[in-house]
Amino acid sequence: MFLVLGGKLFWRKALLIILGIVLVWLIFGQGYNSSNNLLVMVSRIRDRLPIYSVDTEGEKKVSISFDACWGATRTNQLLETLEQYDVKTTFFVTNIWLEDYPDKIRKIAEAGHEIGLHSKTHAHFNSLSDDEIKKELLKNAEMIEELTSQKPKLFRPPFGEYNDRVIRISEQLGFQPVQWSLDSLDWKEGYDADTIYQRITSRIGPGDIVLFHNDGEYTPKALPRILEWLQDKGYKVVPVSELIWKDDFYIDLNGVQHRKGGS
Repeated sequence: MFLVLGGKLFWRKALLIILGIVLVWLIFGQGYNSSNNLLVMVSRIRDRLPIYSVDTEGEKKVSISFDACWGATRTNQLLETLEQYDVKTTFFVTNIWLEDYPDKIRKIAEAGHEIGLHSKTHAHFNSLSDDEIKKELLKNAEMIEELTSQKPKLFRPPFGEYNDRVIRISEQLGFQPVQWSLDSLDWKEGYDADTIYQRITSRIGPGDIVLFHNDGEYTPKALPRILEWLQDKGYKVVPVSELIWKDDFYIDLNGVQHRKGGS
């Protein structure tokens, strides 16, 4: 009994010592602003994270995004609504969708919306090799640029699935991984326009990234009411690349992106 207990105490002490050394190195060896040391320190210890939302430092800005991997019958209606309310958004698209609807992606780009990566085949990235991940991203980016002349900088993992390796490879290729902080659930059976509207307006706040789909059944009916509500409340809706911080940022344990030295 004593030996077992002693062993546990030994390893606990050893772990505390190791953690202490790591924390001291992170604080004094990296030169971070002291007001942000703790969050930066913890986020560095934890696995890599994509951006889920943004600390906008009080500014009432949000992003609305659309994933496109099936169908396009409702896309024109969405574009008309976005134009009516003078809103630009981000569309995350797959090659399997682009192959079927090249005219739609050109129309989206011509309307001034941002195009982001959603992979070549909408695969489960955690199960792919490094080379397969690179191929999924680079082929996706190549097709987007070919059809729209945009060079995508953002990547939304299919199924919202990622691990350290997926994040590391996408960042190495120059693509910032982005998730969402508020899911409209427009893909879910039983979620009609009223339900979607209530869900978004009761939960949204500054810095949120909202997930929609370009062919959700009730999304075209819910979107005008949501945009009108946001504008009435003083929110500005911007593409994801205009919401996120570009340089000198860190991502905390909740996936919230902060500006280093910010308020």
